[in-house]
Amino acid sequence: MNNIRFLILITSIAALGGLLFGYDTGVINGAQFYLTKYFQLDAATKGWVVGSALLGCLLGAVIAGPLSIKLGRKSSLIISAILFSLSAWGSGLPSFLEESVTLLVVFRIIGGLGIGIASMNAPMYIAEIAPADKRGKLVTYYQLAIVIGFFAVFLVTYFIGNKLTELQNVEFGWRQMFWSELIPSGLFLIALFLVPKSPRWLLLKNKDIEALAVLTKIHGEENAKREVEEIKNSLVKEIKKGKVNYFSKNILIIIIIGSVFSLLQQFTGINAVLYYGADIFEKSLGFGKGDILKQQVLLAFVNLVFTLVAMVTVDKLGRKPLVYIGSGGMLVGFLLLGFTIQQQAIGILSLLGVLIFIGSFALSMGPVVWVVLSEMFPNRIRSVAMSVAVAVQWAGNYVVSQSFPMVTASEANNNSFWNGSMPYFIFSFFILIIIVFTYKFIPETKGKSLEEIESIWNN
Repeated sequence: MNNIRFLILITSIAALGGLLFGYDTGVINGAQFYLTKYFQLDAATKGWVVGSALLGCLLGAVIAGPLSIKLGRKSSLIISAILFSLSAWGSGLPSFLEESVTLLVVFRIIGGLGIGIASMNAPMYIAEIAPADKRGKLVTYYQLAIVIGFFAVFLVTYFIGNKLTELQNVEFGWRQMFWSELIPSGLFLIALFLVPKSPRWLLLKNKDIEALAVLTKIHGEENAKREVEEIKNSLVKEIKKGKVNYFSKNILIIIIIGSVFSLLQQFTGINAVLYYGADIFEKSLGFGKGDILKQQVLLAFVNLVFTLVAMVTVDKLGRKPLVYIGSGGMLVGFLLLGFTIQQQAIGILSLLGVLIFIGSFALSMGPVVWVVLSEMFPNRIRSVAMSVAVAVQWAGNYVVSQSFPMVTASEANNNSFWNGSMPYFIFSFFILIIIVFTYKFIPETKGKSLEEIESIWNN
């Protein structure tokens, strides 16, 4: 029982990287509604302010692989926590600094670096300490933490924004929203000193005694000895194969499959909804300004509930069934939203479409992508391969977040046939691709050890 408690404790601490991920990316949703008016941003510049952090995420994901190999998963997460704190402080633009959109963007990029590093190292760390039969559920803690981060920041921005007038929110309310992140980022930084280093990373560095001690504390002595032997045997086989050639056919195919699956998570359109929820509710769905933050809290609550459902089912139903079920729901939700906007029949069905989409994503591509990415890559390429896959995901995130406001603004200005609905039909097309791609290329990894999954690719 003590082993399980310790496992859950260190998993929860590592998963706080996901909470900061959700909090940092979610805070821009409420804040951008007011800072857009403060800086009088046009659609392109607003897209740049929102999307700039994603360039930091992309760079963070790129350097996360080498950083993870050299310093380890734990040290990489500590670096990300420091970057989160610096970004939260700077994004509020303290009065003794020169206020400018450029300065805000710089601090958003710094926060993005933290997200990029954490988004690779946190789920990988959890996967490397988790037993095979619990790995799916434990890695899902990371996605749960992301969702809790979104939910928490929506509540925080709601209470900050609700107690102030609109003029006060435009002047300084959005600053307080950014500064609120200092609390969770500080807790994350302190708590990380309580977690051990990844046993697989320790074995990669020939620190067998330390690795055995960590695994014994997590899994018990008997299981720990067996797991050390399995990992060492896997590493010996990899050493015999010689230096890794990432452009060899077998390895490149695995990296491409993981990267495409990662990219498709973003092309569902999830972050168009999460980043621009305030705009969607006000402009597309016709809600009054007083209701916008309430609707976002509802959206975040649905996200949280269905992520909990995914946690319970991912190790029972498996990864692929959840993707199929969730993709069907996402398709229904966005088609419902798209048709009601296109026909200008906006109302309760439109809101229902958004909520169906969010719930279905939270059940499937939200948690499953992180689970699959954290476990699908062989030991010797895991850090670099996951770094590439996560970097590709952030690149896709940037494309979506930068283009979404420009496409919708262009449609509105040109009185388009689509009436602002085009993005949702584009996203629906990619959701269909997810179903086909998962069926053809993603292996079912439920209940398998990381070394057993590696043998799937070898075969």
